[in-house]
Amino acid sequence: MSLVRVIRNRLAQGQGRAIVLGKVSQGDISHAVGLLTTQPPEEGQGTEETADTEGNRETQKSRPEVGKERRKIVEDRAARVKRKRCEAQGASCSPADWIRQDEWPVGIHNMGNTCWFSAVIQSLFHLPVFRKLVLNYCLSERILEKCKSHSDKRNIAFMQELRCLFALMVGSTRRFVDPSAAVELLREAFRSTEAQQDVSEFTHKLLDWLEDAFQLAANGNSLEDKKENPMVQLFYGTFVAERTHEGKTLSNIEQFGQYPLQVNGFNNLEECLEGAMVEGEIEALHPDQTISSGSKRWFSKLPPVLTFELSRFEFNQSLGRPEKIHKKLEFPQIIYMDRYLHKNNEQTHNRREEVKQLKEQLTVLQQKLERYRNYGSGPTNYPLADMLQYMLEFACTKPTSVSTPPSSTPPSSNPPSSTPPSSPSDSSTCQQKPSSSQRTPIYKPFTQCRPPMDAPPHPAPHSVTEEELRFVKTCLQRWRTEMENNMNELKASIDRVSQALEGMYSDNSLCQVPYRLHAVLVHEGQASAGHYWAYIYDHSNQCWMKYNDVIVSESSWEELVKDSYGGMTNASAYCLMYIDDRLPHLIAEDTDDETGQVMQGMDSLPPILGHYVREDNRWFQQELREWEEQCYQPPQQEPAAPTAASTSTRVPSKEKDEPAEQVPKPGPAREPTGEQGQEPEAESAVEPAMMLTPAMQGIIMAIAKARQAFDNEGPEAGLIKAFQEEYSRLFELSQEETTAQQDPRLHHALVYFFQNQAPNRVIERTLLNGFTDRNLSFDNRSISIMREARAKLRLIKPEDMDMEEYMQWHDDYSLFRTVFVYLLTGLEQYQHGKVSEALNYLNHAYKDNTMLLRRGEKRGVEQSLIALYRRRCLKEVNDNAATLFRSGEVSGVEEGVIIMNEAVIPCMHLMSRPDMVSQEDLDTMEAIRSHWCSYLEMDLDDSLQLKLGEFLPRVLDCSTERVVLKDPPTVRSKVPHDLCSRLAAIMESITNTSVVSVK
Repeated sequence: MSLVRVIRNRLAQGQGRAIVLGKVSQGDISHAVGLLTTQPPEEGQGTEETADTEGNRETQKSRPEVGKERRKIVEDRAARVKRKRCEAQGASCSPADWIRQDEWPVGIHNMGNTCWFSAVIQSLFHLPVFRKLVLNYCLSERILEKCKSHSDKRNIAFMQELRCLFALMVGSTRRFVDPSAAVELLREAFRSTEAQQDVSEFTHKLLDWLEDAFQLAANGNSLEDKKENPMVQLFYGTFVAERTHEGKTLSNIEQFGQYPLQVNGFNNLEECLEGAMVEGEIEALHPDQTISSGSKRWFSKLPPVLTFELSRFEFNQSLGRPEKIHKKLEFPQIIYMDRYLHKNNEQTHNRREEVKQLKEQLTVLQQKLERYRNYGSGPTNYPLADMLQYMLEFACTKPTSVSTPPSSTPPSSNPPSSTPPSSPSDSSTCQQKPSSSQRTPIYKPFTQCRPPMDAPPHPAPHSVTEEELRFVKTCLQRWRTEMENNMNELKASIDRVSQALEGMYSDNSLCQVPYRLHAVLVHEGQASAGHYWAYIYDHSNQCWMKYNDVIVSESSWEELVKDSYGGMTNASAYCLMYIDDRLPHLIAEDTDDETGQVMQGMDSLPPILGHYVREDNRWFQQELREWEEQCYQPPQQEPAAPTAASTSTRVPSKEKDEPAEQVPKPGPAREPTGEQGQEPEAESAVEPAMMLTPAMQGIIMAIAKARQAFDNEGPEAGLIKAFQEEYSRLFELSQEETTAQQDPRLHHALVYFFQNQAPNRVIERTLLNGFTDRNLSFDNRSISIMREARAKLRLIKPEDMDMEEYMQWHDDYSLFRTVFVYLLTGLEQYQHGKVSEALNYLNHAYKDNTMLLRRGEKRGVEQSLIALYRRRCLKEVNDNAATLFRSGEVSGVEEGVIIMNEAVIPCMHLMSRPDMVSQEDLDTMEAIRSHWCSYLEMDLDDSLQLKLGEFLPRVLDCSTERVVLKDPPTVRSKVPHDLCSRLAAIMESITNTSVVSVK
């Protein structure tokens, strides 16, 4: 089902509007757009618009307060919904917005259902002792040679990726980092790569892998070696399980990592622990037997990092699916574990007996108090104090006068319900509460023209003597006083027992093992889906921090409680991480041996990781510079299609041939619709000087053609018409033939999608997204259509389409253009004689293009063109290396060996892959090998023979090494019109065998 059809069904069912629309794939474009532009924005969805008209603002000001409250509730609810992957913060802003501020903690990018990874990794990274273990992890060559199993290799690879990730989190200048390499390794361990992982399941797997990885470093599998494993020492403890059966006590010692706790039936963490440590008695199998057994657990060794796994999921048998328990559960910032230790079992046992007795007393007292509060033998009970008060009021109420009807009462007479005079004592006794004892309305004879409409009189005794009234009042008052005294005594007793229970384990002897709360992992949602984030205590600054994917913010204990305790919303704590407060080394940072100062940032990293982070930071700074150059470059005339006459005469110098136009590397996946230029000033014309891309020009021209529909029928009709025009244009463009001089796929992502038969919903959303570009804010018609498109884009719910698939198509197109950039830059370098640089570009183009072609024939570039010029470059580079090697000069020989090691051999290794090799490639590699083998028959110096012996085996056998290509230099712009011009120019140059370059 296409995306359009999904929205059509929702609109037809939700609004009952008759919509007769077709599918885009059948050619009826206006119908498809109509489906995207017929439902008005839902309440609360218009908050993103900032250019409201004055009329709209006045309308909003006139709304009642209840509307504001309702909007606030909607906004609060929307703010707590898990962000879609394509809407992660930073996905739509410039690289300048990705800069880390000073030493502010780094976020982790959500790669799609990976919030579980971010929450756990952040909580472990901000534990200094764990961070140092990971960063300093190292295996010797001897141990690496012994690691042959798949699990060992996987664990080592994961540790290396985790080290790199931690290093970036320490010293990166980016606001958030990419964890994809480590995530992909972990995902292999789970059944489904797309499923939302459970935090406890992931943490178990993570600790298992870390334990195995550090076990390799320990170089042993004995019990003693495992005890020395730092992961075991840090996260694992032991408990003694005791079971009493028929008078006999059986015990055994077991190891634990994360300790599971049931939430249902408990109010706080201490109660959960009590329930987990003391299991109830188990009745015997036969009913006539009175033998029972019970079990107890005592911690014999607590780990420095104590993790509690809160079980908030249970399986609903009737529904046949798991459900989340949204029960409130309180937990302290510091918990004392003394009462759960095996060494304190006797003292704790005595305290538990006292607690049992006190709880029994408390139950009896609460039951007695409850009888006062809910008194009566019938189906409905009432507080006894209120009942006595009501009886007293009834006895004191005087009967109303019925001698004169209300209608005949003269204006100057007393009100019908006036009370006869009574004695002062009676009045003072009965009117204990002025509001309740006043039984007559205030009558104003001079302002009322007729008697008031009195409410029905209260019931009252028909007749009562003063003696009877005095007797009844005396009894009721005495009983009420006695009852209140009894209730106060019960409340005081309950308070004393409650305080005794609260302080049962608070004395100094049971407060020697404090554990401080380090991290809280919060889950929001239901059992089947949701979102994770973490609250982590900053021990240096003594404050709480909130880590929600790429967003890191300072928080508070109050906010943590609101999100973590549960019971109010569908967010609650799922995992609690405590650390031993007696061990300061757990949170201590490394210090310099000479100065004693704390090493922070890059200073705390091992040299190899420091180099890795500096390189990444250098790349990031380059991205920022390129972004600024791209944004602030002066307007230029878009180059026209080159001709043979114009291109064959331009022979620029080497300086001019260096890449000048640069673009930043793509950050997190986003929805590309073409490059954005400056805003046009006219509504009907597109000026080339405005640096608008062909994609934006197409959108503007489509809006211009929709002018009549917009003027006659409004923004919806205008968007439908513009959508139809642009869709038709791009579809026709996709039917053009691909030649050596032009490739229509370079013009627009939709042309690429059409040729590769992308799903309709991917095409439709991409095109609709093109009409939401902020650069369309240059006239009222464009602004209205842009707003209409944005509103309809928000109607597309996450369940309407697979966003992972959507982003994968855009990633493929981005990689396709990158391949073209590598290819064109390589050919240009080859034309200018820079064969070594050209070979590097062509290697990367071939490798990435192979990945694309595996997904489809038209996903990539013609592979034979890349392979042809790669072979030519390889031959020339090898000839240059051989010439330098034969020169006999030390510098020349060294340079020749470097060329072989960094260019020729990696290229041959890449070419020799079974899935990439061709007969022409095999012939080229065989010629290179024969050439170098011929040197064995020559009379060479000993130094040359030694150098030859170092790299010749690698030339002859390309199956023993991993292919490591040099990173290509920063490439020129991937703007579509630039790539089209460069393709035409370079292919014209190759045809005419002349050197050309397109600026």
